[in-house]
Amino acid sequence: MSLIKYNAVVNDYVPTSFSNVIDRFFNESVARTGGSTAYSFVPKVDVFEDEKAFELHVAVPGMDKDHFKIDLNEDRLTVSGERKYSQDKKENNFRSIESSYGTFSRTFTLPDNIDVNKIEAAYTNGVLLLTLPKDEKKVLKTSIRVK
Repeated sequence: MSLIKYNAVVNDYVPTSFSNVIDRFFNESVARTGGSTAYSFVPKVDVFEDEKAFELHVAVPGMDKDHFKIDLNEDRLTVSGERKYSQDKKENNFRSIESSYGTFSRTFTLPDNIDVNKIEAAYTNGVLLLTLPKDEKKVLKTSIRVK
């Protein structure tokens, strides 16, 4: 059996949806392509919805909960932080780093029915979990009867 190195450029190129193409276009780091000396990365985010709330699962392993900054400005929720490079593994003059390090920032536009006073955040097992409860008083969906 032989090991084959995962090539993110080839394997992650095919988007799963058009919105994924747009997200990658606006969120890909210019720093990785030489636009800056500071590195940055874009963490993967899973979004779940049920009748009571939205959940955002931000994949950022290897961080402390104090390294996150979560801002709410009108209808925009921004999650940012920095994963610092702490150590490297050197064996026989070979160096391999596949994890992403540096700063990150993701901004999400919130729907009108979010109760912003009850948003909660928790960091467990490398996943930042944001719970955005829906406000029961603000109903975005309704049916209109034709007369």
